[in-house]
Order: sequence, then C-alpha cells, then structure tokens
Amino acid sequence: MSKKYEGLAHDIVEKLGGKENITEGYHCQTRLRFKVIDESKIDTEGLEGLDGVAKYIFNAGVHQIVIGTHVKDVFEEIEKIIDLDPTKEVQTEKKGILTAIIEFVAGTFQPVIPALSGAGMVKAVLALLIVFQVISPESQTYYLLNMFADGVFFFLPIILAFTEAQKLRCNPILAASVAAMMLHPNWGALVTAGDPVSFFEIIPFTLATYTGSVIPILLVIFVQSYVEKFLNRVIPKSVELVFVPMLTFLVMGTLAFSVLGPLGSILGGYLASFFTFLSVNASWVPAVLIGGFLPIMVMFGLHNGVAPLGVMQMAELGYDSIFGPGCVCSNIAQATASAVVAFRTKDKKLRQLATSGSITAYMGITEPTLYGVNLPKKYPLISAMIGGGLGGLYAGLTNTHRFATGSSGLPAILLYIGDDTMRFFWNIVIALIISAVSTAILTYFLSFKFEKEANELEIPEMKEVILEDTLMISPIRGHVLPLSEVHDEAFASEALGKGFAIEPVEGKVVAPFDGEIAAVFPTKHAIGLVSETGVEILIHVGLNTVELKGQYFDVLVEANEKVKKGQPILTFELEQLQAAGYDTQVPVVVTNTPQYSAIETITIGQTDCNQDILAVRV
Repeated sequence: MSKKYEGLAHDIVEKLGGKENITEGYHCQTRLRFKVIDESKIDTEGLEGLDGVAKYIFNAGVHQIVIGTHVKDVFEEIEKIIDLDPTKEVQTEKKGILTAIIEFVAGTFQPVIPALSGAGMVKAVLALLIVFQVISPESQTYYLLNMFADGVFFFLPIILAFTEAQKLRCNPILAASVAAMMLHPNWGALVTAGDPVSFFEIIPFTLATYTGSVIPILLVIFVQSYVEKFLNRVIPKSVELVFVPMLTFLVMGTLAFSVLGPLGSILGGYLASFFTFLSVNASWVPAVLIGGFLPIMVMFGLHNGVAPLGVMQMAELGYDSIFGPGCVCSNIAQATASAVVAFRTKDKKLRQLATSGSITAYMGITEPTLYGVNLPKKYPLISAMIGGGLGGLYAGLTNTHRFATGSSGLPAILLYIGDDTMRFFWNIVIALIISAVSTAILTYFLSFKFEKEANELEIPEMKEVILEDTLMISPIRGHVLPLSEVHDEAFASEALGKGFAIEPVEGKVVAPFDGEIAAVFPTKHAIGLVSETGVEILIHVGLNTVELKGQYFDVLVEANEKVKKGQPILTFELEQLQAAGYDTQVPVVVTNTPQYSAIETITIGQTDCNQDILAVRV
C-alpha cells in the first residue's frame, strides 16, 4: 500500500508518548483508538496540530484520534511501529466490585452478539422454510443450513476465549488455542467412550463435554490471564516466544481438564437447572422484571450485567427467555409512551424530540427518548414501565423465548421464529401489542393531568417575524465538530435539526445572536433561543446531563428575556461534568431547519465566542 501516511503515523505515535507508552490500538470507521500506560505523556495540542488529524478526543478511558475515511491506511502504518504488549500495566481508576463485574461480563459478551444474532436469523429462516414446507427436515439443505447456524454455538468457547482474553489483556490467540483443546475431537471420543482418563497416571481428568458451554471457558481464561502474565514476567525475553506459549498450554491444559473445566461444567449445570426451573415454575418472573424495570437498569448500567444471562441460557438450552422478551416489551412500551407525548404536547420542540425518539426506540434504541422525554416528563416513564411489565407478563406466562440475540426493537420479532414453529413469534407479537396498547392508554389519560400543567406554564408564542439570512457566532469556546460525530443518535442523525457541536474548553455559554430566550429547561442543561430574524436554536450542554437535575449548571437568564449577541446566558462546571463521567459535547441545532434553504457551518476546528460559526440562509 502507499507509504504516504508513514510520516503521520510516526508523528501520532510520538505525540502519544512513544510506542512504549501504547498498550492497545485499534480503529473504527473514522478514528484511531488507543490505550496508554501514562496519560501525562500525551501531547494533546501536538496531536490536534498534526496535518491529517481532525480532532483528539478522550472518552471512557480511550484516546481517540479522528482521521477520516482513510483511517485504515494510517493504522496499517502505525501497526508497523507500535508494540501491543498485553503484559503492560495500564493506569486505571479504581472501580467498585459490581462495576468491575458488569464491565467484565459486558466486555466479554458484547463482541459475540453479532455472530449469535446472525446464527439465530439463519435458524429463523430455516424455521420459515419448514413451516411453509419449502424444505423437509430430512433434506440435505436442512442439514446444511442447520450446520451454518450451529457452528457459532458449537465453537462458542473459542469465540468467548478470544473476547475474554482481550478484556483481561492476555494473548487472545493463546486463549483461543486452549479453548480449542477442550473442543478437540479426540477429547470428545474419550468422553463418549466413558473410560477413566488420567494424566501421567496421577491426575484424573473429568469426562465432560465443553462444546457450546460458557462457564467453563470463562473460568479457564480468567486463570490463564494470571498464569500468562506471571510467565511473561519470569521468563527471559530472549526465549519467551517459545516457553511462554508452551508452559501456558501445559499448565492450562492440565487445569482445564482436571479442575476448572469440570468446575465450570458443574456450575453450568446448576445454571441450566435454574433456567429450567424458572421456565417451568416461574417463567413470568424474568420477563416481568426486565419488561418493567429495564429503563431503571439502563440508567444505572445494570442491563449490561443482566443481558449476558440470556446468552448463557441460549448456550445451555438453545433459547433465551431471561432477557430478550422483557427487553423488547420494555423498548416498545417506551417508544409508544414517547409517541403519545408527541401527540398530546403543545410544545413544538418537545413534539419534535418525542417523535424522533419514538422512531429510534421502535428500532430498539431507547436512550434518546428515555433521557430526553420519558424521564424528564416522568408520567410516560411510569406508563412505559407498567406497559412493559404487562407485556412481559404475557410473554413469561406463555414461556415465549427467542433463538438469537440482536436488536430489541420491532425487527427483533424475527428472532422468535424457531423450533420449526411460529408459536413463539405470534406470542411475542401479542406481548408487544399488550405493551403498546396498555402504555398508550395510560400515557394518554395521564397526559390530561400532566400536559395541562405543562401547557399552563408554556412560553407564550414569539411574535411573528419575517425570516432573514442570519450569521451567528459560536455560543461557546472550544473545538467545532459536525453533528454526525455527536455520541447521541437524536443529534447525530439531525432528527432535531441541522447544526454543529462543540467540545468545550470552558464552562460559559453566550447568546449567539440578538434575540429572545424561548425556553429554559428545568434541569438547566439546555436552553432555547430565537433570533430577531426568526432562527430558532437549541443549545444542549453535554449528553445525558438531564440526569444531574441541574447540578453543576447555573442559568443566567429567564424565559422571554431579551438577550444581546455575546451576552452570557448559562455557565456550567466543565471539570465536574468530566469527573462525573459525562460526555461534554455541546450540540447546537437549528430546530426550525425546514424553514431554511441552507444551513452551513463556516468554522471548523478551534473557535471562540466572538467568531462567526453558522450561516442560516432563507
């Protein structure tokens, strides 16, 4: 490939503190992503000053360098320079035990979801072909399609070994190799024969099958991460390439077949028994709890620790009734609650937010409507929790389950086709109808009370003006980026209007034009303005900052107050928001975008509060 990015690659590595400082590097569609040993060695200003680097971002412990669509070419040059040594110790903040467990489980299982989802959809297609008698269960086509789907589950331990090793920072290839030992056909032959097996005639190996299992490999790779790191420390560098893998295989092979694998198999058996018990005696419990309380779990991040239970159940029993049914019922309920709010409210801006949020929620992405509509309004959240619980109750009582993991919106209903029957498909459809109808009724009747109160406080309509071309200055000092890079689907998709976003460097917001304050959100994190020429904008400080309920924010103006360009209107404690873990991006959108022919961002990169940034043309 071309060497044109070789110089840029060297410069990036240098600004990150050198190759010795980098422990992990990868890329997405537009960004390089790194983890380092010592963050103080990073030259952030130097990175942003490089020709070819659009932006440096630090988020969730990852140093992101925005490159563009040619990021893959740049990364290929960087790979030639850096040494991704998994034994390097990385400085990390201390986390609670529950947080650490949830992050470990989520980090191990989330990368596997696409494979499981794809396999499940193949099984859904297979079930449809059988139901409509396109093929017969005795045909070779059935046999082969089934093989396409079952391959993922058969070799699931190898896939999980790889992702778990990445999370635990040990060698993923060695981890996958240890898992391969446990799935070797020769071991399967020994298990089938049933004769006692011992290692060196001393150590007994328990006869257990590990294909499609989950718990055994999680235990094995957890122990292997410590064994491997110990070997890397004590074995001389000159011979570690040979002796570390060899000793890892010998130690972990012995432990896997004698202690860890059998222990995991026993625990997996107990887990399967527990799942079976729930299915027979209390099938409604998980679906009701998830259907009713998933929004609360999402707010506290607990859903990341619960969702893998569905994957484990699928590995043990071939289906998921723990997480999937309740999750999709909850999401549809939230989407419906938001749609009713859009229908009932007289607030134009809220109607736009609720409409776009409900659409994305119907597709399975609920965060925009949860944090933007349902949680602030409260009554739609309560209605959605009740509706989701009722739908989950039906799904649980009918023992409805899905055969793959994936989207939890309307497209997810196809995941309920399996076992050569459409029974589970129709049951989840009925459950979703129950969720949607009950939520809609509750939200609608509650809206007569709560929307009436809100409408009494509604800002009077601004006087009608003749729209004119408008040039506005930046409302905040920082680095300008396009809306498409905002980490919130509602803003990034331009569903709320066109505009831009800013990575702030200080906590002061000023009026970008002469005009009037249209609305001040009760939680103080967002403010609406209307210019004298008719431009309506929303300035939203941070993402999900509605959760703070006004903490760290101070509004300097009131609704209907006249403001002058450059006048301070809002302050916030930037460092406190960052310390609390919130994304501090500030989206600025023109909420009456359809009234204009063109909206152009005229400043890219660093901007100040007296600098022209957006041109709005009639």
